[in-house]
Amino acid sequence: MVKVSAEAIDFIKDLLDKNEKQGYGIRIYLAGMGCSGPQFGMAFQEGAKDGDNTQNEDGFAFYYDDETKELLDESTVDYIETPSGSGLVVNNPNIKSSCGGCSGCH
Repeated sequence: MVKVSAEAIDFIKDLLDKNEKQGYGIRIYLAGMGCSGPQFGMAFQEGAKDGDNTQNEDGFAFYYDDETKELLDESTVDYIETPSGSGLVVNNPNIKSSCGGCSGCH
């Protein structure tokens, strides 16, 4: 199960409202692997698909497949604001950087 910060819940509810996606949820999916571990993407989704894991939050649901569920274990979805922008991030305390010197990592 993924933890979700109060700030992320508020941001997602506002995002769903602004995009007229009432009744939708958020799919979290594995977008690839980087030197800092799995990279996740998110998209609007209307209802669960066959085989989805569903995690209900305050006013919406997260949907993810079994592979993503395993990688999300003990992760937190959070909302951040930085000088370069704002948005949702997935923080996983179990992933340690395996970077051996790649030049594109941050």
